[in-house]
Amino acid sequence: MSSETVLSELRLTTRAEHDRIERLLRLAEPMPIERYGAILCGYDAFLRAWEPRIHAALPERLQGWFRARRRGGFASADVEWLRSEAGLELPDMRAHAAATLPLGDLAAVLGSLYVIESATPGGRAIAPQLKRTLGLAQGRGASYFHGFGGETGVMWNNFRVLAALEVGESSRATVLACQSAKRTFAALIELFAPLAADVETAAVEPHAAPQRIAPALLTAFGAAAPPAPQDDDHIDLPVDDVPEEGDTVFDLPFDEPAGGNADTQPLPL
Repeated sequence: MSSETVLSELRLTTRAEHDRIERLLRLAEPMPIERYGAILCGYDAFLRAWEPRIHAALPERLQGWFRARRRGGFASADVEWLRSEAGLELPDMRAHAAATLPLGDLAAVLGSLYVIESATPGGRAIAPQLKRTLGLAQGRGASYFHGFGGETGVMWNNFRVLAALEVGESSRATVLACQSAKRTFAALIELFAPLAADVETAAVEPHAAPQRIAPALLTAFGAAAPPAPQDDDHIDLPVDDVPEEGDTVFDLPFDEPAGGNADTQPLPL
């Protein structure tokens, strides 16, 4: 089994869980700052429980490597900033599942690490949107997603190489890593599951009734802002003056009959 296959197996095995967490968090979409704060509280709670356990489970030769890439402090700083500077009342969250993840084997530790490490490049894409929509930045509520800045890509590649070397070509180790990654995703999904209610029960704006206007009229006045019908067989065209008796009229075709058997409507010129 090649080193590239190990990472491919992790990606394929956890694809469903990855898609599920994306649907839960919807980080690529604009959101209220209150929802963003709840998401940060979730990551903060998870990393507070998870990072010390990962550090303790790694062999001593890898503990320094891990200390240099821990991001829990970023999440904690963001939560504190949102509370003190933005004045948000944030939920008190507990990541119970993160405290019980089985991490007795190095392959299992690396599989769990894969879940958090693989999300760091995506965070770099989210950071600009947080600045644009919420006014947040590094040191101002968005340090976690900013991560290590320009070093993020290099650090992700470093993890890929390390995981491939440590797991090696062992099929057993690869299976352990994949099982651990799935359990870690499941812990995050359980933690963020309450956020699904915000998405699934959100009020959906009703679609406007389709405008019953002839295509020629849409072309003349622009599809973006066509004149709206007042009822089923009447439309108003913009005119400079109120038409007087004797003005010339022409028939404007409608998509549907204006009334009865007729399919045109006389309008003043």
